Order: sequence, then structure tokens, then C-alpha cells
Amino acid sequence: MINEIKQDAEHRMKMSIESLKNALQKLRTGRAHTSLLDHIEVEFYGSPTPLSQAANISVIDARTLGVTPWDKNMVGPIEKAILMSDLGLNPATTGTLIRIPLPPLTEERRRDMVKVVKGEGENAKVAIRNIRRDANQKLKDAELSEDEVRRGEDVIQKITDAMTSEVDAVLASKEKELMEI
Repeated sequence: MINEIKQDAEHRMKMSIESLKNALQKLRTGRAHTSLLDHIEVEFYGSPTPLSQAANISVIDARTLGVTPWDKNMVGPIEKAILMSDLGLNPATTGTLIRIPLPPLTEERRRDMVKVVKGEGENAKVAIRNIRRDANQKLKDAELSEDEVRRGEDVIQKITDAMTSEVDAVLASKEKELMEI
């Protein structure tokens, strides 16, 4: 019983860390990478479609992304979707290729991004602590002796500490990446 609760909590905590990593991938670091456009959706024949399913996204150089729509008629809607996104990017169209230059990040913008990163990290830590609380409650609800419950709580706490330190490592890595010039 304790093992099942431990494995479930560990799995859910790892999923929280993966969610954090995915959220941090969307934050711009001044270098072009295709995952930057992953969350953008475009109207494709009447239904919202992820940009990656309506066009080919490629890295042209370190500070430029290229988007080539599968359908020539999609150039306008894709350009509009990129403009309307929260990324602050200004696409430039040349024929069927949409070039997206990534402006260099200013020092002030970098500091703002670090605050966003820390906020995301805190959200991940809260999620991990909530999972710990749920696991501890499951241990108490199970028909176990006090010693077994205490032992289980200690195991859950060790997992929580390990996952929290992993979140800190991910955050430190992203902060370092953001502050690089």
C-alpha cells in the first residue's frame, strides 16, 4: 500500500516537473528555436489548428525562424496568428516564406523573464507540495499503524525534497540561459 502511494506521488511530481520544463521552453532566450511557436494556433479551413500542423517551422539562423505554410492561402492567417500571440514577434513575409526575426533581449526584459521563470518555478513547487499533502492524506486514510504512516510520510518527504531540488536546478539553468548575452 505504501509503495503504491509512493509511486503514484513520485509519478505525479515528475509530471509537474515536465510541465514546468514545457512552460519554460516557451520563454524566449534570444535564440531561435521552433518550440517557441508550439502554442500558436491558426484558423486552418475553419478550425483552430496548431501552427506546426499548418506549416513547416524551421530555424534559419540563430535569431530568425522561418515558417513555410503548406497552403499558399494560409500566409495571411499564419502571419496574423503570430502577430496576435503573446510573444511580441513581428513576422515579415517574402513570397510564401514568413521570416520571424527575434529581437535581442534587453537587460530589463531579461530581468522580467527571470521573474516569470521564478513564478513558474513557485507554481511547480506548490503543485509538488499539494501532491505530498494528498499522498500523506492517503497514508492516513489507509488502515495502517502509526509507525507505518510515519515511515510512509518520511519516504514521501524525501521524494518531495528531491523533486523540489530538481525544480531549483531547472530554474537555475533557465535563469543562467536568460541572463547570457
